[in-house]
Amino acid sequence: MKTIEESIVQIKKYPVIPVYYHDDLQTCLDTVKACYDGGIRVFEFVNRGGQALVNFKELKAFRDAQLPELHLGIGTIKSAKQAEDYLSLGADFIVSPIVKPEIAAITLDVDVLWIPGCMTPTEINTAEVLGAPLVKLFPGSSLGPDFLKAIKPLFPDMLFMPTGGVNPDENSISKWFAAGVSAVGMGSKLFEKPAEAAGFQWLTDKCREVMNFASV
Repeated sequence: MKTIEESIVQIKKYPVIPVYYHDDLQTCLDTVKACYDGGIRVFEFVNRGGQALVNFKELKAFRDAQLPELHLGIGTIKSAKQAEDYLSLGADFIVSPIVKPEIAAITLDVDVLWIPGCMTPTEINTAEVLGAPLVKLFPGSSLGPDFLKAIKPLFPDMLFMPTGGVNPDENSISKWFAAGVSAVGMGSKLFEKPAEAAGFQWLTDKCREVMNFASV
């Protein structure tokens, strides 16, 4: 488990965060390893299926044994009980689609990063008051870089990460970083497998490419 400061430093250094879930454990292991080989060092598994808790536990063990630089967090956390369950497994950070004080109390009070999802200035302000140093702009596809440009001066100390609506191409990524994000979360579009591809090398190559786009 990482401290808030450790997680923020890592996210700023490696600002592309895959957002992923699969029921099959081996697929999860292969996917995380392929992303790691492509330079990913922060990964958000999500609590969106029946095998989420079991698979996260195995991913954590895999990380500890083979991927020492990876910060492994859990997303789609909507209740205090869910946060407690994953913290007990050693989640490095917690991501929510909502702002919920109970989750803030469970995570931030024990020095674990909580990233709440926000769509309005009021929600961002609420997250800031609760102590969140980084918020997820969600859905990014509805908000867009211009939204961030407009509201960022209101929250000079807040860090932002859009999820949803970030494409794995240089144009999309550069627009978000030019608007002032500290990181981007990338879901299904990152994991769209080319029809002719076999294995996971394509994902490693894609991750390496998007990391290069984010570092420009």
